[in-house]
Amino acid sequence: MNREKFGSRLGFILVSAGCAIGIGNVWKFPYICGAYGGAAFILIYLTFLLIMGIPVLVCEFSIGRASRRSAAACYEQLEPAGTSWHRLKYISTIGCYLLMMFYTMVAGWMLYYCYKSLKGDFVGATPEYIADAFTGMLGDAPTMIFWTVLICVVGFAICALGLKGGVERITTVMMLALLGIMVVLAFRSVFMEGAIEGIKFYLVPDFQRMVANGGLGNAIFAALSQSFFTLSLGIGSMLIFGSYLDKDRSLTGEAINITLLDTFVALTAGFIVIPACFAYGIEPGAGPSLIFITLPNIFAQMPGGAVWGALFFLFLSFAALSTVIAVFENIVAFDMDAWGWSRTKSVWVSAIAITLLSMPAVLGYNVLSSIQPLGEGTTLMDLEDFIVSNNLLPLGSLVYILFCTRKNGWGWDNFIAEANTGTGIKFPKGLKNYVSYGLPMIIIVIYLRGYYDFFKGKGTGMLVGWMIFAVVFLAMIFYFSLGKSKKNQ
Repeated sequence: MNREKFGSRLGFILVSAGCAIGIGNVWKFPYICGAYGGAAFILIYLTFLLIMGIPVLVCEFSIGRASRRSAAACYEQLEPAGTSWHRLKYISTIGCYLLMMFYTMVAGWMLYYCYKSLKGDFVGATPEYIADAFTGMLGDAPTMIFWTVLICVVGFAICALGLKGGVERITTVMMLALLGIMVVLAFRSVFMEGAIEGIKFYLVPDFQRMVANGGLGNAIFAALSQSFFTLSLGIGSMLIFGSYLDKDRSLTGEAINITLLDTFVALTAGFIVIPACFAYGIEPGAGPSLIFITLPNIFAQMPGGAVWGALFFLFLSFAALSTVIAVFENIVAFDMDAWGWSRTKSVWVSAIAITLLSMPAVLGYNVLSSIQPLGEGTTLMDLEDFIVSNNLLPLGSLVYILFCTRKNGWGWDNFIAEANTGTGIKFPKGLKNYVSYGLPMIIIVIYLRGYYDFFKGKGTGMLVGWMIFAVVFLAMIFYFSLGKSKKNQ
């Protein structure tokens, strides 16, 4: 079976960047940037993107392009005989399914708010009305189900059209529109009266603020974690696009381009959110409240707020939907590679499965709200997000790094040869020891520190229990990665 390929280099870059760009770029990056000293945090963040995010991304692309398979079959194509790397493919498979079990719902929220903004529901609304509207949306199961199902239908319909005619063509248009809308919104935001204080808050280094929010150590860890998760590494969502790529260009240059585009979106989102908050005397907040309560309050007060609010949520809808389409394509490719299904059959089966699997997260805010799996105030979505973000993303990245560097895996020489095939920037061969030993240690630190931060304050028993769970996962990975191939026995 011939492997599909991208129609253009631009299509590959925009589709891959679309997968990485999500709502985390909009609310999380501006918030933690402001919290940890503005420009000082940005410099630390960019450093970690360079020394950690890009190498892991190159590993994913290299495995995908060399194998011409998704994460469901890439290890079988490249692993030495007698090794067990293929058993670790389920990290990627489960990760993509779990991510879509709640991300489809969140994407539905964006589309719903775009619809409400176009209707003018928030024009002149009071803060209480806007807060109640968000709470009311979460409690309205039929509304939540409708918009979640709509996202699933749209996403899989695009995948059904194929790689070039559907995923590449439509995502390219969405991404170009997204970038254009962002520039317009940022221009509008920075020229508001009073926005200058927000720009200073965002861009002027403030080491006193960094110290006040936990010191240099916490700022470094926040930057390290954000650089790692912003590129959607670890669950094969980038690997699949490497499998569709030809060998004309070296992979390091492509990884840099995608990282730059993702970073541009994150930085521009800060220029949209932070100055607007300061212009209207509202303290920037984190999480859903910033997007669904704080910003609608700003648009309600703003001249032409219905238009600007609709543009903002259209931009968010494009950001969320680009990620949904990319991961849906990954899931479709899993089935095609693992079972030999046609694209049409895989789309139908996957669409039904994802739609049904999305329902627990949707109902977790209303019908099933009594289920609080990670402690008081948590939802089923929180559990799914925790499993993906705190476990499968870092563990999957660790597997890709080990597979590309270990002698009983694909190996460093094969990795370097694939990464550096084609014209463009080459991956430095002198980084062998850093990639082989330094990067795995960084990822393990992120993984274990993430557990500690998540569970501190939730009780010693819960922290210890989940830490044991984390150590078992790490032990499993190293067990499979330390085995010898038959040719070495």
